[in-house]
Amino acid sequence: MAQPSFSSGLSSTITPTAATSATPNSMSSSNNTFLMSASPVRNRKAANDGYKPKIISTIGAKPACLVNASVTYVGNDQIYAFGGFDQYTDEVYNHVLRLNLASRQWNLVDNYGDIPGVRMGHTANLWQGDKLLVYGGENEHRAYLSDVIIFDLKTAHWTQPELNGPAPRGRARHSAVIHDEKLYITGGMTGHDSYVLDDICYLDLKTWTWSRTWRFVPRYDHTSWIWNGRIWIFGGLGEDMERMSEIWWLDLRGSPAFDTPMTYGTNDRQLTASRFQRYPFNGPTQPATGSTGYVANSSSVQSNPSQLSTARSPPVAPGPISSLKFVSSPNLPTQALGTHFHVYSSGCLLDFVTPASIMSSFETSLSALDLDTLRWQKLADGKDLFNPSYRWHYCAMNEDGTQAWLLGCPNEPTNNAGDATGEYLSDVLPIDLRKLGLLGNSLALESRSEPKMPSSDANISSYLTGIGADLAKTFDQPPDTGSGADFVITAERDDDIDLVDDASMTESGDSNNPANTSSPIHVHKLILQARWPHFARLWASQMLEFHTKKMHIPEPYSAVRSFLYYLYTDSIAPHPPYGPSLNDVAGMLVMANIYDMPRLRLLCVNRLGKELEVEHAAVIWERAGTAGEEWLKRRAASFCMLHWGRVVRTNGFRCLGRKSLMELCEEVDTEGRVVGGDELEVLGGLGGGRFGVGGTGRDGRKRSVGSAGVLGAGDEDGEEDGEEEGMELN
Repeated sequence: MAQPSFSSGLSSTITPTAATSATPNSMSSSNNTFLMSASPVRNRKAANDGYKPKIISTIGAKPACLVNASVTYVGNDQIYAFGGFDQYTDEVYNHVLRLNLASRQWNLVDNYGDIPGVRMGHTANLWQGDKLLVYGGENEHRAYLSDVIIFDLKTAHWTQPELNGPAPRGRARHSAVIHDEKLYITGGMTGHDSYVLDDICYLDLKTWTWSRTWRFVPRYDHTSWIWNGRIWIFGGLGEDMERMSEIWWLDLRGSPAFDTPMTYGTNDRQLTASRFQRYPFNGPTQPATGSTGYVANSSSVQSNPSQLSTARSPPVAPGPISSLKFVSSPNLPTQALGTHFHVYSSGCLLDFVTPASIMSSFETSLSALDLDTLRWQKLADGKDLFNPSYRWHYCAMNEDGTQAWLLGCPNEPTNNAGDATGEYLSDVLPIDLRKLGLLGNSLALESRSEPKMPSSDANISSYLTGIGADLAKTFDQPPDTGSGADFVITAERDDDIDLVDDASMTESGDSNNPANTSSPIHVHKLILQARWPHFARLWASQMLEFHTKKMHIPEPYSAVRSFLYYLYTDSIAPHPPYGPSLNDVAGMLVMANIYDMPRLRLLCVNRLGKELEVEHAAVIWERAGTAGEEWLKRRAASFCMLHWGRVVRTNGFRCLGRKSLMELCEEVDTEGRVVGGDELEVLGGLGGGRFGVGGTGRDGRKRSVGSAGVLGAGDEDGEEDGEEEGMELN
């Protein structure tokens, strides 16, 4: 499997001039400028197949294809599965199983202590890095549980804390998320009539005290997560058992009900503030939890169903509640098709649309909803990720949101190890989300453009944070201004680098010609040493630039300046007049590859993928190929084909070299053709319409075009759309 990779060492990128053969002392008085290597655009490699995850087959005690079990990644290459029921025997389990991803082996875990009873439809959250926090579920007697049990991953020991406050209704197929030492519970099903709950509450994990219950949105089998001070809900089924595509969110900030820690002994009446009573509620009274009296285990504090009933309807949750319904979009994943897994990562909702028995691989995908802009984009086609011969039943993700694992099995069970009796969780599909442009939760939080505090005392109004705001004031200021700059870097003039043809470029370029050299960029060698590992190695070797205090980088001036500005600020956010443009970020992506700077590379890929637009699409495609970023290159190529009529009229397209122009034109398949004008309107392509929605192709196959597009024989939905998505905001 070919994958983009960084060079392990950068010594090969140094192209010294003839003077470098002299000793350091003999060069001390030289005014020659040190020359960095030309970018790989001069020697572009052939495109590879890009990133394609590989299925892992497991061994050991492979569990049957359990339904409504909990599957949780706990770190250290381990996934834990607990509970669920066998779809063939209807037997409900309380087994604990562990999958070691390194050895690819399943094991049945011997567990001790207050072992819980069998259950399904519960939730299990990783807590404090070494514990599973299990809540609720349904047992074999159709009793809905509201207990909390803790599994210590180090000791395999179960414990059950003593809970205080008003216990919520027992439930199953709900959602649970931990944030700020609170376990938030939303929705689910309860009662003998499988009533759909519409409530939200939380358990304070510091005092083990339940909050009161508020009304939110009726859902089950949904996903919830916390981001930007809000709890979000997406997917699942509603009261009429229809798949829901609306996204809901509740703002937790500024509400004493969510901000104030719960105290021991707080009861429902004490938590009911008079200002909540003004919300009317005319819905039916929720039925009581099952009355079988079954207890999950001997020490469970299972609430009496009679204690859960209330004559008073719950108030609406405090804080603003909003919902958004997506009406149409070229990139909107249809919830009615396929098996969906919804997870949160990097400020985005990810939707894995995996194969089902009645859909083709072309209808599968991995899409992302950017929670800042509430716009969908397609990260990858399903045919590049999912083997149509497999079905996936569970999705687990690491805490940082950089790795996902799908668990499932082949469509046709094998005859090995008794698998012929039914489906097993025998196979794993690991997906590295960083290769698809996602930053990860921690890096996404760091790179958010809105600072949570003033940047510094000296630069309160700056968009930067911390010391970067102060250092930015000294960037590219001549020494005579008192900036303390002690090093000079030059680059190639932007107009020269853009207009030169690929075939005319040599390894050293024409950078020795002063006419092609940009104006100097004044920097501080201390900052370059601290922030640029390659420069630190060169400086330690006391090469030519150590003595001349000069360096030439044969890359466009604007890209080099943006790269150096990043070293000062640790930001590539688009804040004019200083923030880099998309064209600059594309150039920085090449430099990040040359100098082996994976964090900068990831920041560049993420921004280019999210902000891909017509003016810079061709340049982004070309630079992504130079840097070996196959995912971004394919995405940009698809965008160029979709908006071909506009892209070919941009300066970025005109500045491509002859070889790059030919390669971009060859991105369309051999049966592709240009569709425009009246024919495009008849086919439903104008305004970003979709074939199969606004119309179909002559062969009846679903296709998509933009306002001017290039159709391929097997093209599917476009990657991006120039029009606004249809939305309904409540």
